[in-house]
Amino acid sequence: MNDAKPTRADLLAARGKTVPDVIAPGLRILFCGVNPGLYSGATGHHFARPGNRFWPTLHKAGYTDRLLSPAEEQELLGLGYGITNLVARSTATADELTSEELVQGRQRLLVKVKRHQPKALAVLGIGAYRTAFSRPKAILGEQPEPLDRTTVWVLPNPSGLNAHYQIDDLVRHFRVLRMAVERE
Repeated sequence: MNDAKPTRADLLAARGKTVPDVIAPGLRILFCGVNPGLYSGATGHHFARPGNRFWPTLHKAGYTDRLLSPAEEQELLGLGYGITNLVARSTATADELTSEELVQGRQRLLVKVKRHQPKALAVLGIGAYRTAFSRPKAILGEQPEPLDRTTVWVLPNPSGLNAHYQIDDLVRHFRVLRMAVERE
């Protein structure tokens, strides 16, 4: 894995690459992104693009005691958290994904959830969730139907491209999930 800032050529070459899951059995929360961006594909780390608000949100919402860098993503496992994606291939934007890819991603996610049995699954992106899970009217928060025996939550996508949610909004949504899982 490369921790240096990727060049333009690196980013272009990252199209279609995958980023390994950060996953283990019995997690408290498995965070599920839509798919890796080119920056993540180039570096091999989740939510790696500068400006992505995943790592600051986790810290400010109380998941981590300090701000982790994407290169420190494996430290999440010791805290009971993991990361996966609905679709494995890297793209410049999630708009490049097809509905069929998202639906197929749900099936792959079900296999991971059955194998690792996290307490909660947090899908990061309402639009992707609605498509992948065939729930066109879903809203943010805890969902009425589990995936296997895992509680499903939908949280806003922390991408810097998601201007609908500012950092304080993200922190609020992520904190509600953390507190709910801690109460269980």
